[in-house]
Amino acid sequence: MTEHDRPRDVVDDSLWRPLRRLLGAMDDDIARLYQERGIRIQPSQTMLLLRLDSAGPMTIRALASSLEITHSGAGQKVKALRAAGYVAAVSGPDLRTKLVSLTPAGRELVPFLAAEWQATERAAAALELELPYALSAVVQDMRFALGRSSFHDRITAELAGLDNRSGPDEAQR
Repeated sequence: MTEHDRPRDVVDDSLWRPLRRLLGAMDDDIARLYQERGIRIQPSQTMLLLRLDSAGPMTIRALASSLEITHSGAGQKVKALRAAGYVAAVSGPDLRTKLVSLTPAGRELVPFLAAEWQATERAAAALELELPYALSAVVQDMRFALGRSSFHDRITAELAGLDNRSGPDEAQR
């Protein structure tokens, strides 16, 4: 089989991959900033530490809800931050929950993280000014459009169109 005989790899045609790579590269730059300062966390863990600083001790469920992430995702972040020494978790009032709080090392880190967060927001706003259109406007427009028809409904419609074009045998493959 030659290269020309192979089926096209649909992953290469993704609209989302370039955006995910761009966001990943930006997160990598923030991680590099942390690494340069000896900070042993990932950028995705910053919000959790900042939330604990502003709200005080919280259960993992409450953290997940307040940060709009999954319970599992919050639990993984807490586990990593405990291992790094930035948070502690103790049994909650009903013994089934864990109450998460900042350790002294976590509290010591917060001022830098808050400053970095604000600097990142300013840098993103300045970057947006260099663009011929505002990314924040694109996000808002996409949210509005998805309010009219969810992404799930749009994908389902595309799959239905595929099913109708290819017939039942083709759609099952």
